[in-house]
Amino acid sequence: MADVAVIVPTLRRPESLERALRSLFAQTGVADQVSAIMVVDNDPVGSAGPTVEALRLHSPWTLAYVHAPRPGVATARNAGLAATNAPLIAFLDDDEAASPGWLAALLKAQADTGADAVFGPITGRAPDAAAWLKPWLERFFGREGPERTGLIDRPFGCGNSLMVRSSALPGPAPFDASTDQAGGEDDALFAALAARGGRFGWSADAWVEEFAPAHRATLNYALARAFAYGQGPSQTAAAAKDWPGVARWMAIGAAQTAVWGAASAALTVIASPKRAEMYDRTARGIGKLFWMRGFEPRFYGAREVARLEAAKV
Repeated sequence: MADVAVIVPTLRRPESLERALRSLFAQTGVADQVSAIMVVDNDPVGSAGPTVEALRLHSPWTLAYVHAPRPGVATARNAGLAATNAPLIAFLDDDEAASPGWLAALLKAQADTGADAVFGPITGRAPDAAAWLKPWLERFFGREGPERTGLIDRPFGCGNSLMVRSSALPGPAPFDASTDQAGGEDDALFAALAARGGRFGWSADAWVEEFAPAHRATLNYALARAFAYGQGPSQTAAAAKDWPGVARWMAIGAAQTAVWGAASAALTVIASPKRAEMYDRTARGIGKLFWMRGFEPRFYGAREVARLEAAKV
């Protein structure tokens, strides 16, 4: 029964998109379970169309092209959902490449655990990073979890995930479009799912690789992302009007900033490569303190389109 659709949002990454799609074409053990691969082109000018058309004949399943011209990560995910009725939805980002058994492993984990959302491990790749930063950046862009498949007590991000549509993705537009520019659409989605009693699962064999492009394989970019990750718990508590929770997360952030900031200073003096890890922890602590609107870094949507346009000049 063809009951799963794979959604791949993309924005002006033709080579990366082709790598992601070819990894999906090579999936094993799911021949009769995939209804379609949905490429959601989030570029206003629809630049991914030729790539999808060139690869269409290589796909073992329907390869659908969806144009979502308003740039934004939540908008792109919602557009992909609107274009399919599949009861199970897998997400693969356009900078990821799935292992051949990826989708089969996610589907088995969901069937075995009954989880509403299942996540898998990610191997980070940062080929363009500076030598001293590369080990940390590859951990930063990667994802680790339990050694065995099973239920887990917290969610991860949408990239490399499988969700039960009826419970994890309710309504016509489950991703909050207000997060289009800064991201965090998955944090809000999974916080709401947890509040409804939803369950999260881990598939230890659902491996993907994530390739950080050159502009992301930098200290500045990664620390901005770390700051945004740090904002997440405080923002989630604020959205729920859990003000004691906000205060608790801010207190945790203050302690982390003080402890890891001091460690960062000491390791910077001796030029230790380990200082990147301390910078990361410090940035997450600061994010818990400065969670308010106006402090969110902008990584997606119109900001990314502007960056790409500037890079062409």
